[in-house]
Amino acid sequence: MTDPLSTIVDRLRAAGCVFAEDESALIVAAATSPAEVDALVARRVDGEPLELVIGYAEFCGVRVTVCPGVFIPRHRTEFLVREAAALTSPGNVVVDLCCGTGALGLALSTLVPGVSVTAADLDPAAVACARRNLGATVPVYAGDLFAALPADLRGRIQVLLANTPYVPTDEIDLLPSEARDHEHHLALDGGPDGLDLQRRVAAGAAEWLAPGGHVLVEVSDRQAATARDIFDAAGLAARVAESKDWDAIVIIAARR
Repeated sequence: MTDPLSTIVDRLRAAGCVFAEDESALIVAAATSPAEVDALVARRVDGEPLELVIGYAEFCGVRVTVCPGVFIPRHRTEFLVREAAALTSPGNVVVDLCCGTGALGLALSTLVPGVSVTAADLDPAAVACARRNLGATVPVYAGDLFAALPADLRGRIQVLLANTPYVPTDEIDLLPSEARDHEHHLALDGGPDGLDLQRRVAAGAAEWLAPGGHVLVEVSDRQAATARDIFDAAGLAARVAESKDWDAIVIIAARR
């Protein structure tokens, strides 16, 4: 017999879920039977991320399908998308690099209808997940950063979303278990200082951006100055955007 809602809340709270009431309601809404409620609660109690348990994440007002192993979009990254939206016009060419679920490209195309989105990721699981979210009309390529993109995009990208991994390798074990145990390390590991992928994006961005085009990446507070300098050194005009509300920092770099 399925637990009453109050009992589900108690079980989740005992498992360490801070927002047990909200999570209980989402689990009950996602289930199609009392037996499935029990199964979903058990998965959450075992430490599986809520988004995987219910099958989706809410991001920028859009419901994004999530898949095992693929990076789950974080709410703080909504700041990056909204900063990108302020730089985007209908008809612009947009690329979601290191796309994961495709959440950033999906959200930006919802905020700015009429953009032309292309996405890419190195992880085959992410590519498959992004194709589910972005639909048949949006090309999603498998490959390593710019090498995945078709050559005809070179010099034409107005907005490049590059939510690269930026956790230093030695700090992955310090992440919450929901991340380190359920997301591929490929989507988390940014190298010794967390900025290896951003160096590679910066090195190639000018060649792929249209004149006046922008690339946006997310960083931590302690990485912001170094990341800005990386993009400046690559010949781009970089600035730091910060949001206290989102607890997020984004580097925005423009092709000169």
